[in-house]
Amino acid sequence: MQQRAIDTALTALTGTALAGMLVAGVAVESAHGAPADKPMAHTATSQQTTGHHTTGHTTGKTGKAGKKTAAKTRAVLSGSTTASYFWDDGSGVNGDTGAPASGKPMQKGMFASPSWPMNTKVKVTYQGRSVTGFVGDRGPGEPSHRGVMLDLDTYTFRHLVDGKKPTSKYDTGTSAGHLKGVKYQVLSWGHGAGTKGTPKPLG
Repeated sequence: MQQRAIDTALTALTGTALAGMLVAGVAVESAHGAPADKPMAHTATSQQTTGHHTTGHTTGKTGKAGKKTAAKTRAVLSGSTTASYFWDDGSGVNGDTGAPASGKPMQKGMFASPSWPMNTKVKVTYQGRSVTGFVGDRGPGEPSHRGVMLDLDTYTFRHLVDGKKPTSKYDTGTSAGHLKGVKYQVLSWGHGAGTKGTPKPLG
């Protein structure tokens, strides 16, 4: 009877001890579990960083592609000149000399150069305003011997002056006959008749 009481007491004591150890173990495990979360968070950060780098590489490729695109449109010749204006559609109006030399119809963005190859792509800029066009005719005539190396269509000329449209295709609607300091960028040479390089006077 006494032995049974002792066994019962020991069992109760052991159970209590085991329960205490179990509780302590849970507490310890919880304590160790908290730092274990940090490496997981770090791993996620690393993955995000890796993702960022991947995005960075993609951006880099896009950037390189952008540079390649920019390289394609880089000017092959730059300079400045005085520009005049014209509109030759072969109608004989206002001194028209005939259809454009390129054989293309007169249009917005058609420029005349005394020497550049036909269909040369050119960007002109004046006071922050720009227009990209092409060489489709020869000119100006005698003024080119005085440094006027570009003849611009009336729409381009007026846009460079103040951003507006001309009164008519023959009249820019301004008192300006010439624009000094027009910057030009030859973006690509045309394959038509003419000479590459610094513009030369007509004839």
